[in-house]
Amino acid sequence: MSTALPCELRLLRGATLADGSTVDVELADSMVTTVVPAGSGAAAADDETLDLDGYLLITAPAEPHAHFDKALSYDSIHPPQGDLGLAIESWKAYAATMTTESIADRAREAALRLLANGTTAVRCHVDILTSGDPLRGVHALVQVREELRGLVDLELVALAGWQAPDADIEAALDAGVDLIGGAPHLSPEPLTDLRRLLAIAKRRGVGVDLHADESLTGADTLAEYARIVRGWPVVTSAGHCVRLGMLDGAELGEVISEVLASDIGIISLPITNLYLQGWEHPVATPRGLTALRALLDAGVRVAAGADNIRDPFNPVGRCDALETASLLVTAGHLDFEEAITAVTDGARDVMGLPAAGPVAGRQADLLAIRAANLGEAIAFASPDRYVIARGRLVSRTSVNSATAAPRVLADAFSSIPSTTSGR
Repeated sequence: MSTALPCELRLLRGATLADGSTVDVELADSMVTTVVPAGSGAAAADDETLDLDGYLLITAPAEPHAHFDKALSYDSIHPPQGDLGLAIESWKAYAATMTTESIADRAREAALRLLANGTTAVRCHVDILTSGDPLRGVHALVQVREELRGLVDLELVALAGWQAPDADIEAALDAGVDLIGGAPHLSPEPLTDLRRLLAIAKRRGVGVDLHADESLTGADTLAEYARIVRGWPVVTSAGHCVRLGMLDGAELGEVISEVLASDIGIISLPITNLYLQGWEHPVATPRGLTALRALLDAGVRVAAGADNIRDPFNPVGRCDALETASLLVTAGHLDFEEAITAVTDGARDVMGLPAAGPVAGRQADLLAIRAANLGEAIAFASPDRYVIARGRLVSRTSVNSATAAPRVLADAFSSIPSTTSGR
């Protein structure tokens, strides 16, 4: 398809779904209207039709926890490898040098990389800075959100450390930030900071997405968070929660009960937590993940995200939800369906977004990836992809490769008799 992007689509032809069926998907007004057996979809103009033979069609990933103000800063900082404390120190030193423009440039690049890989919605935490203008990051991300409107749905969370004054948090909300965030477990008085942040959220009537208990030991803020927000009508969620992965059955069950009672969504962030956690355990290093299996089995709403991208908190990262899904399989012991759900439908649910995917009546945010099934998509993460946001094709990637034939094939070809007579 050579049509300029973005372009409206009416028919996705011959796509393979996760259940193995091959279908035609009809779209209209940003929604999926009909899913029918392949070959029976209503005809559409060539420039409104996408042939997906050989492609797996799934809900477009949503990224529930990003840090675009930090993204792609690793090569500028050259931070030492190490734990959360070292990463924070490295970041604070660099943050003092940042401009609004430099933050916006890195944020834009990270967002577009995510979009090219299929992510059409992102919840991004942005620091309330402690040096210079505290809202430099906020202004940069509000700018980028406007630039990307119609391509990526970007939701912003004010990441307020315990040092951030209430007035700066309020100013961030006034500037366009959507939710209250923070990391109370890092405060000298975790529960005091937790209650402060939640009081601001309640006063302003906005949702909350906190970094919670991001260490293998230490303060428990998640249970108290759940008790305070019980019955709140806004979105509430918690990221990291790696301490849950270290609790025994009884204590874990008590915290999960509190989380369930308040319907808090839990966001696992495997790549960053696997990197940051466990440096003090050179033997039998803990995984640094939340208690995924226990949470899912209990019925907690679970999402997963990529978190940091090439910064002091994570020196790698591909801006690809399928990388996160792969880690959920290998390190979290989830099956393929659970892993994909965590980065697609589960992420959208925790973020409070409308349901999407190749189902009639859902929003037409879709990813088509060259693969025969979910396992192949997660394992190989083919770069050949089409990304659809609200019924419009917004990104396409096609990679060509040429590989020399193995010797066994070359020898086989050379031994085939010539059919030329020579006369």
